Amino acid sequence: MILAVTAGAPPASAADSSDVTFTNGGVTLHGTVVAPPGGSKLPGLVMVDGSGAHSRNDHRIEAEAFARQGIATLIYDKRTEGYSQFSRSYSTLADDALAAVEALRKRPEVDPSRVGVWGLSEGGWVAPLAASKSPEHVAFVGTLGANGVEPSRQQAWAIENQLRRLGMDGSMVRMASSTMMRQLVGGSVFPEAHYDPVAVLKSLRQPVLGLWGAKDVLTPPGEAVQIFQESLAHYTLRVFPDAQHQLRRTTDGYDELPGYAPGYLELVGTWVHDLPAASTADPAPAQDRPSFAVTPLSWYESTWLQLAVLVFLLVAFGFGLGRGAARPSRWLAATGLLTVLGFLVVDVLIQTTMGKGLGPVLAGRPLAWLALQLLSLGAVAATIGTAVAWWRHRTPRLGVLLAGGVVFVPWAVYWGLLGI
Repeated sequence: MILAVTAGAPPASAADSSDVTFTNGGVTLHGTVVAPPGGSKLPGLVMVDGSGAHSRNDHRIEAEAFARQGIATLIYDKRTEGYSQFSRSYSTLADDALAAVEALRKRPEVDPSRVGVWGLSEGGWVAPLAASKSPEHVAFVGTLGANGVEPSRQQAWAIENQLRRLGMDGSMVRMASSTMMRQLVGGSVFPEAHYDPVAVLKSLRQPVLGLWGAKDVLTPPGEAVQIFQESLAHYTLRVFPDAQHQLRRTTDGYDELPGYAPGYLELVGTWVHDLPAASTADPAPAQDRPSFAVTPLSWYESTWLQLAVLVFLLVAFGFGLGRGAARPSRWLAATGLLTVLGFLVVDVLIQTTMGKGLGPVLAGRPLAWLALQLLSLGAVAATIGTAVAWWRHRTPRLGVLLAGGVVFVPWAVYWGLLGI
């Protein structure tokens, strides 16, 4: 049932919109307020988007649905300055949201004591943070697909889900969801990797509405519901059975059927208008597997050491490709060089396509990964042959190449190329 608008507002049949601007830290942000025409003393809602580049129109449908229920909703273009794949600050994004809250609180049709924030996915980290920074101005918090775990842990879980969905298993999945993630975090190319949402959730005293799709494959929904319930003082936690990360209808969490999960939009409207006094929670949904913490790198895993090893392998194997070398050494140079270069390509494809660009899968492994594993075995065999040749001839070229082969073995084990 669609909730009627509050007193003083017209029938819930239309929504007006007006553009607004607001600033934070010298950056001007642009948004739109969507509200029922002629309303007064309306509750307000600022929508905070998920990760990546987003415009205000990404949530226009929801904003208009909320407006029809008597809520003045502010949607805005996400900042691009200071925000990228490799650089972002949740504190800055929270301050953006607070600047939007202040812009909405100043609207004549809005009741400034009834303005809250709503956050999707990454916004589920940002919106609670904004509320914790300004409890006197943020009356309530709504989240959709929010996480109770660190961003790095969530991302590792999501990557494993995607790869397993594509039929992958074994060493490549472990490499992508664990070793690769740990290297990205350790190399400081994963911003806000260890942001802790629990401390912020525990500090909140405002009512919180947490919503999840039971078939969410990006956020561990079972863990999120449990963590929110254990951390919050005042909460309403709801799980929609056939919904994905953004509460779109789905069959498996990956496809997106038309429309939102039944009851989602109406629930937000009723909850905002009548904040419940008692806390309630749906049972936590089942997860196929738990998430795991992305642990810090040991000294031998450090990013600079890994880069040094990579450069050494490329130089050593390239040095061994010259004419006049013994057959085992030429085989080592070729297989070693192909393996290292091929691994770099596969690593980039995993990060940019979530495994979709790796081609057909055989026995739980993409053909590209199987080829790299076969090349790795060939390089190990060639290392043994090169060791015999070096023992006989003791030439500098054989020595450099043998050193490359010796270093290659633990490197290949570490990255899963010699794993099952």
